[in-house]
Amino acid sequence: MKKDKSYSLQEAIDVVKSLSYDDQEILLDKVGKRLRKHRRAKLLKEISESRKAYERGDFRQGTVDDFMRDLDE
Repeated sequence: MKKDKSYSLQEAIDVVKSLSYDDQEILLDKVGKRLRKHRRAKLLKEISESRKAYERGDFRQGTVDDFMRDLDE
């Protein structure tokens, strides 16, 4: 799909406001599904990377306090 024009967030909001209530609901449903699909793909990638790091032995074990201390360093 060719992208002909970019919209600012405010312009997009204005376009959505001009839609009928039913069309706004359909749009919200479609955007929600797209966001969930994106989050799911991102999570699967992170899980895959974590598993690979674990298989390589590239991880550390410890308590929550250990983790918090590492973040402060």
